[in-house]
Amino acid sequence: MSASDVRHEVCPVTATVAVVGGKWKIPILWHLAGGPRHFGALRRAVVGVSEKMLSQQLRALEADGLVSRTAHTRADGGVPRRVDYTLTPKGDALVPALGALAAWGGEHLDGPWRTPGA
Repeated sequence: MSASDVRHEVCPVTATVAVVGGKWKIPILWHLAGGPRHFGALRRAVVGVSEKMLSQQLRALEADGLVSRTAHTRADGGVPRRVDYTLTPKGDALVPALGALAAWGGEHLDGPWRTPGA
């Protein structure tokens, strides 16, 4: 669901999840919270995402105004040599919520970031 479709949602939590939900959007946003990244760096950081899926999710996040894309074009105007992605102010406003999710996960879920039984 795009940001333009959420106007029909009654609950702001439901509306937000409709925009950032799915397997890949939150990890992408989390990795962009550290600053701009080019496509290849994001692809390596978001473990398990395919190039096609990463591209689709970045386009959706860009369409919803959470991520901006900057293509660094070549002098001859050919294919960009690099494309950087960064959070917009709207996307940056999600960072505290993402941090809260990370803190909750670190405290309540078992994972490689946590000692078993801790």
